[in-house]
Amino acid sequence: MNTASVNTSGQRFVRLPEVMRMSGLSKPSVYRLMAEGEFPRPVKIGLRSVAWPKSDIDQWMAERLSDREVEA
Repeated sequence: MNTASVNTSGQRFVRLPEVMRMSGLSKPSVYRLMAEGEFPRPVKIGLRSVAWPKSDIDQWMAERLSDREVEA
């Protein structure tokens, strides 16, 4: 994997249980929203492991908050 152009400083991966705690969503809701294109997709980190870049989850949450402010 070529990581020369990827800036990973301060970046970390979060697994599904933490994604659920951060977002307040259930496991089925996470996967349903992903299928609908409304939630970030995970990246493969091993042969049978996936995780989400924390920044993707943070951005998704920020977008939800900004949507709420626009509707108010």
